Amino acid sequence: MAHSHSHSEPSDLHTHDHEHSNSKRKTNVLFASLVLTLGFVALETWAGFRSHSLALLSDAGHNFTDAFALLLAAVGVCWETRPGDHQKTYGYQRAGVLAAFVNALALAALSLVLFYESYQRLMHPEPVGEIMMIVVASVALVLNLGIAWALGGHGDHHHDLNVRAAWIHMAGDAASCVAIIMGAIVMRYTGWHILDPLLSILIGALVLATAWGIIRDSLNILLEGLPKGLRLRDVAKALGAIDGVLEVHDLHIWNLGSQSRALSCHVLIEDMPPSTSETILRQINEVLSHEFDIHHTTVQFEHMRCEHADENCTKPLHAIAHREVHHH
Repeated sequence: MAHSHSHSEPSDLHTHDHEHSNSKRKTNVLFASLVLTLGFVALETWAGFRSHSLALLSDAGHNFTDAFALLLAAVGVCWETRPGDHQKTYGYQRAGVLAAFVNALALAALSLVLFYESYQRLMHPEPVGEIMMIVVASVALVLNLGIAWALGGHGDHHHDLNVRAAWIHMAGDAASCVAIIMGAIVMRYTGWHILDPLLSILIGALVLATAWGIIRDSLNILLEGLPKGLRLRDVAKALGAIDGVLEVHDLHIWNLGSQSRALSCHVLIEDMPPSTSETILRQINEVLSHEFDIHHTTVQFEHMRCEHADENCTKPLHAIAHREVHHH
């Protein structure tokens, strides 16, 4: 029985410098966005009270949680680049995921507050200052679109859950601003002031919907669930197709952070020279890296069938996948 451990991530200096530079860029963007957002929250709160607009005050509250979200995201980016130590042997890659989870919980709590305040305003409608709503919401739209572009313009929000949470905050705010502007125009010419709390409800629903997606994805990572987009059977089938591999079992795949995946498994191979098993291991890591973007692997080679494969090693799934490959 042999045990093999492999990190197939690129470790050259150029890659390290690129990752460090990318992390620094994201941190700078997040902190700059934080300062701008806090300044605008003060302006929008003042405008909301002056115009008696619950929609503006709701959006100001949403923007305040955005500021908190940006702060969490910035701290998360700083922490997740720290190397591992004797206590945190995997490093701090999940700091950003944890920040995204807390961020999403704050969003969900905010949506409940918005629903309550909107209900109160529906029971007791008040006139609002439509012109001020339009002006402030227009400024907010430009600000939020600018920050969203800065966060997502390089495609980071598709891969980094932490940055994605902050980007969704900004994109959601931009959509809220469009709704506020349109609602203010309608109220200006129709006098339907009930639209103000209805807009607030719409913003709350948008907040809740975006928060749920982040909570689901971050919880999956924190609970070491299967990475999004992967199927265990597909990975087992690809490994079973490698020459020399007789069976794959006890297969586990999880996320170390929002961008890095890890895998451990037992691989049954024929009794062969060490050089041949090294070749198999290299092929395993190439398949995992190129086809499934898995770079952190722990592979245990075995030369006899696991006694408890049927009970504890989820053997039936992987054995079936292996047989499918050879039958074709």
